[in-house]
Amino acid sequence: MRDTNSVLYLDGVTVSFDGFRALNALSLYLEPGEMRAIIGPNGAGKTTMMDVITGKTKPDMGEVVFADSHDLTELGETQIAELGIGRKFQKPTVFESHTVADNIRLALAGERTSWSALFGGRDQISDTDIDATLDRVRLLSLRSRTAGDLSHGQKQWLEIAMLLAQDPKLLLVDEPVAGMTDSETEETARLLRDIAQTHSVVVVEHDMAFVRALDVKVTCLHEGAVLAEGSIDAVSNNQRVIEVYLGR
Repeated sequence: MRDTNSVLYLDGVTVSFDGFRALNALSLYLEPGEMRAIIGPNGAGKTTMMDVITGKTKPDMGEVVFADSHDLTELGETQIAELGIGRKFQKPTVFESHTVADNIRLALAGERTSWSALFGGRDQISDTDIDATLDRVRLLSLRSRTAGDLSHGQKQWLEIAMLLAQDPKLLLVDEPVAGMTDSETEETARLLRDIAQTHSVVVVEHDMAFVRALDVKVTCLHEGAVLAEGSIDAVSNNQRVIEVYLGR
């Protein structure tokens, strides 16, 4: 029976590629306002799960429901994005030749047609809104800096800001601290905890110290299904998790 309070509901989701079962009857439920960390070895199904949620991949079977009313298996990627699901990939994709502030302006919700961009539709966005978003991701002092001049970690924060500017209900964040310095990693944990006060968030990550800093429920995937779920301590001490993932 479907949990009527879930912002994201996956039940029995199966995906096969050329006979390889990337997801194997995967079931996962995310409550409104919850941040969940997803861990697991390479090939566990983490990326395929994100692809299914965003409409990039259609499951062979199973339910994928957003906000208890939208069947994501029936919708395309653009429709799903417009519902309020935003995804940040591991490699930041910012507009490097534009300023930090202009990156937010380009990403903000509203008309996204080439016509509106060409004739100034985006200029209606207030500097106050842009500054509020940049302040939240620790980049306000760099608003006039060209994005290409930012550090790797700062580009990651800028891309998170570009997602936040579109006001999604659910953020999917893929390995946000890969390649970051220790201090940037610590700041990113604080940033995501702050974002989780007003948004639902799914974080896929390999860095277990970072996952511990998030202090949220953890789901470990293995061979396309949930292997273990619970607190970071419960999952890290699970013998099967140690065998297939943490012990490697």
